[in-house]
Amino acid sequence: MSERQIGTLFVGVDVGTSGVRAVAVDETGALRAQVRVALPAPERDGARITQDPALWWAAVSRALDGLLDTIDRQAVVALAVDGTSGTLLLTDARGEPLSAGWMYNEASCEAEAARVAAIAPADSAARGLSSPLARLLHLQAQHPDAAHALHQADWIACRLTDRYGHSDENNALKLGYDVVNRCWPAWFGPLGVRPGLLPTVQPPGSVMGRIAPAIVQRFGLRPEVLVGAGTTDGVAAFLATGAKRVGDAVTSLGSTLVIKQLSDRPVFAPAYGIYSHRLGDLWLPGGASNSGGAALLRFFSAEQMTALTPQLRPDEATGLRYYPLPGTGERFPVNDPALQAITEPRPVDDARFFQGLLEGVAAVEQQAFERLAELGAPRLTRVLSVGGGAKNAAWTQIRQRALGVPVCTPAHDEAAVGAARLARQAWETSQPASQQDRQETTP
Repeated sequence: MSERQIGTLFVGVDVGTSGVRAVAVDETGALRAQVRVALPAPERDGARITQDPALWWAAVSRALDGLLDTIDRQAVVALAVDGTSGTLLLTDARGEPLSAGWMYNEASCEAEAARVAAIAPADSAARGLSSPLARLLHLQAQHPDAAHALHQADWIACRLTDRYGHSDENNALKLGYDVVNRCWPAWFGPLGVRPGLLPTVQPPGSVMGRIAPAIVQRFGLRPEVLVGAGTTDGVAAFLATGAKRVGDAVTSLGSTLVIKQLSDRPVFAPAYGIYSHRLGDLWLPGGASNSGGAALLRFFSAEQMTALTPQLRPDEATGLRYYPLPGTGERFPVNDPALQAITEPRPVDDARFFQGLLEGVAAVEQQAFERLAELGAPRLTRVLSVGGGAKNAAWTQIRQRALGVPVCTPAHDEAAVGAARLARQAWETSQPASQQDRQETTP
C-alpha cells in the first residue's frame, strides 16, 4: 500500500523459514500495510539444518524499511515478533551470535535427545529428535563462553530493545519450560543445562521494553515505541484469526490437518502429540493428523480437485466411510503407527469419490475434537478455517455438518497479524487503567 496512514498503528513481524513478513494493523484491527522479504533456504548437512542469524536481521530490517515507507512511522506505538518454533542460537553477552541458528526441524542431536528422553517427564514438549533442548545441550558444549540461549523471535526482539536474555512462554515450551508452574524445571540440573544460558520468560504480549536508541535512529521511530513479548509462528497464526473465546478452535487445512482449540485448562497427551501453549490464563492445546491435503493428492491433482468441486453435493452424504492418509501411520486422533488408509470401495464417479475423501478428512477432524474433549478440552463452539482447503465452500459445508458448529473463514490468518495483536496487547497493558477500560482486549 502506498497511501500514508494516520492513527495508532501496531507492527507485527513474522520470521519464517523462507521469508519475513511485516504488517501494520490499526486500532480497529484493519490491516493497513504489509511487506514480505524472501530469505535464502536454510543450509542442510544431513539431519543438521541451520541458517545464518545475520540473514534474519537483514530481512527484518528490509521488511521494516519497506513497511514504514508506506505508513506514518510516527503512528507506530508497539511491535512484536514471532518466529519458527524451536529455532535456537547461542550469543555472547552483547547478543552477538556465537552459533548459527539451528532450525526447528533440525534432528542431528540424537545422543542429546536420548539424554532428554531419559530424564524429561513423559508429558514434556522438550522430548523428541527435533527437541530444541537437545540442540541446547549440544551447543552449550561447543560454546562454553556463551551468555544467552535465544529462540529466533527472542533474538530479533532483543535486538530491537538491546536487552538480551528474554523469551516468551510459547517459544520456551519446547525448550522444556514448565508453563503450568511458570519456571524452568528442576530436572534441568541432572541433565546438565547451564542455568546462566536460560532466558527470563514472559507471557506473550507483555512488555519487554522500549526500542533501543539505535533502533529509533535506524528506523525513524518514536523512542516511546514498545516491544512486546512474542510467540511462535503457529500460535501467532491462531491469534491472527481473532479466536479468543473458550471453545473457539482453528483448523489448518494444508498438507496435514492441524487443530488448535482455546481452553480454560491445559491438555497434555504426548501419545497423541498434544501439548498446550499458555495464553495468559487460557491454554491452547492442539494436535496434528497425517490426514489432509497430502492424502487427497494421492488421487487427484490440485487442478482436478478444482474442476470436481462444482459437482459436489455437500448436503447429500455419500455414505463412504474413508480415513484418508498419505501413507502408513497416524498419531492423532488415533495413535497407530501401522494404521492404513481406508479409501475403498472407490465409486466410478470421480466427484462422488472426491466428496467421500473430503467427508473422510472431515470425520478425522471431528474425531480430533472429540479426542481433545475426552482429554479435558472444553466443548467445541466454533471453528475458524485457514489454509488452502478453507477456500473450498463445499468442503466447509461438509465439515460444518460433521462438526455440528459454525465453520467460518477469518479475515486474517497471517502470523504477522497475530504478532501485531500481541504488540497491541503490550501497548494496552502499559496504558492507565482508565484508558485500558476503553480498549478492545486481545487474547
